[in-house]
Amino acid sequence: MTVSASTGVPILRLGDVLVTGLLNELDDKTAVAFADELTERISSDRARGVLIDISRLEIIDSYVARMLMELTTMSRLLGARVIVAGMQPPVAITLVELGLQLTGVETALNAEQGLTALGWHRSPQAPEGVLRDAHR
Repeated sequence: MTVSASTGVPILRLGDVLVTGLLNELDDKTAVAFADELTERISSDRARGVLIDISRLEIIDSYVARMLMELTTMSRLLGARVIVAGMQPPVAITLVELGLQLTGVETALNAEQGLTALGWHRSPQAPEGVLRDAHR
């Protein structure tokens, strides 16, 4: 896991998918630094997909909405598909009330559905009696 020094936002790599999230305290400067860090990671890690979990985001403004659209466009130009997951009802209502559309942004109900849409699947559970930990 990498945590950006400039944003404090963790970016996890799961195979060829990057997973990250947005928090409530996202000011304009932090949003720009986050976009820069994420696009750099897409390029350096050769990520095929990006999941941005916004389930902790309770409010959204036009700047953050525009940043999500631009980040999606930049990611696509770098060859990665972006899915925004976990949008809370108040965020969706605010977007509609402000007349904002997240054009080109794919969404998923939660992170698990987003990862599945990106083609990432968790390993099946080990059968009963099979040791999962070699130290046992």
